[in-house]
Amino acid sequence: MMQVIRKRYFPALAEYVRSGKEASLFHASELGKELYGINPEEIIAVHEECIQSLAANVDSDEAIRLYNRSFVFLMEIMVACRFRLDPEQSADQRFTEMREMLFRSNRSFEMVKNKYENVLQHMDSGIALFDSDGILSFINVQMAKLLDIPRKTLIGCNIREILRHPQLSRSTKRTLLRLYKEMFLMHSKYYEFQHKDGKHLLVTVTYGDQLDGDFLFSVKDVSEYKQIEQTALQNDKLAMLGKIAAAIAHEIRNPLTSIRGFIQLLRPYLLEVGKEEYARIILTEIDRANDIIYEFLNSSKPSAPMKQLVRIDHIIKEVVLLTESEALMRNCEIKVESYCPDNLVSIDVKQVKQVILNIVKNSLDAIEEIQGERRGLIEITIRREGQFVGILIKDNGKGMEKSTMNRLFDPFFTTKQAGTGLGLSVSYRIVRNHNGTIRVDSQAGVGTEFIIYLPLAE
Repeated sequence: MMQVIRKRYFPALAEYVRSGKEASLFHASELGKELYGINPEEIIAVHEECIQSLAANVDSDEAIRLYNRSFVFLMEIMVACRFRLDPEQSADQRFTEMREMLFRSNRSFEMVKNKYENVLQHMDSGIALFDSDGILSFINVQMAKLLDIPRKTLIGCNIREILRHPQLSRSTKRTLLRLYKEMFLMHSKYYEFQHKDGKHLLVTVTYGDQLDGDFLFSVKDVSEYKQIEQTALQNDKLAMLGKIAAAIAHEIRNPLTSIRGFIQLLRPYLLEVGKEEYARIILTEIDRANDIIYEFLNSSKPSAPMKQLVRIDHIIKEVVLLTESEALMRNCEIKVESYCPDNLVSIDVKQVKQVILNIVKNSLDAIEEIQGERRGLIEITIRREGQFVGILIKDNGKGMEKSTMNRLFDPFFTTKQAGTGLGLSVSYRIVRNHNGTIRVDSQAGVGTEFIIYLPLAE
């Protein structure tokens, strides 16, 4: 019986899926009426067998179109097959009404399907769905962008085939292997890593009964949350530093003052025995210790800003004047570009000048360490960004590794032989007290870029 149905079904279906013409559905209607009383499962089985034979001879994109078109043909068959005569309505009227209703239902389904698929495709999170056999069945635009591979070449691949993909970069392959180890072998549901562009990404996997054995992977950019976390951690460190500073300030400064006074009294006796150099060294080191304590106290609690309305250009010009001669001595050029000369900020001039001076001096030190390789250049750019003015200070010095950059604003952390490690910690606190932010980006051997954001005056 099945072979008889197939002999008539296959040519009728092939004619419709090739042409798609409305007239071709006439054969489906006539065939459906002749199949009245046949079990629907048998008709569907014949349909599946026929469409698979047709799809096997075309490429994947064309196969999808064949399946969509064959659904319309199958509906026509099933409506005609299940059709019952109604004495109050002609056969053609009932048939047309039923067909229109099914077409509307199909169009509605397609619209809803396309809508939600479009939402998934353009989410800011990457999404990939693997079936229970480990085959990739769905991947959205963002996930394909993270892998940097076209989506159409990934669908239908398992994890081994993805790892062997010729367009997969080595760094991404290493990340995928770590991901496989954590989530499949260690059964972790979360995995966080840093992408090659510096973004922090969080991968989550969902599986179980709610997904019928499928595995859903999502990748979300959590860089902003990490920034908030680091800011909170930095504030905690500074708060702890303030408590320590309040407790030890007088305990250290008072004995140092006494020691300095007695050394000055002993200086004539040391001169007599030819040891005046000892006194000079001791006094220099005591003064250095006092400077560290002073910076330490400032880092724990910089004085409240005494704000006034100024143009940020004026502050930058003063800083350039103060550092220009030193820059020339170190074979370094300082360039300034301003794109918002008339915008005012409400700041403590002394404190903000201290921040910019500190960063410029750090740039000069970084440039001095590559002396002879290239001429030093410090570029200061002032521009408006929304309700903030951004001060970009960029140099072509030695740059920093990621590990150094992550600890840059920690109190007492320094890479300089004679540094205290408090300058940038103080700068961070000053900018925060002005309701601004300070960010840094650096690449070893290329240079460093600081950006200070200060709110514009209302």
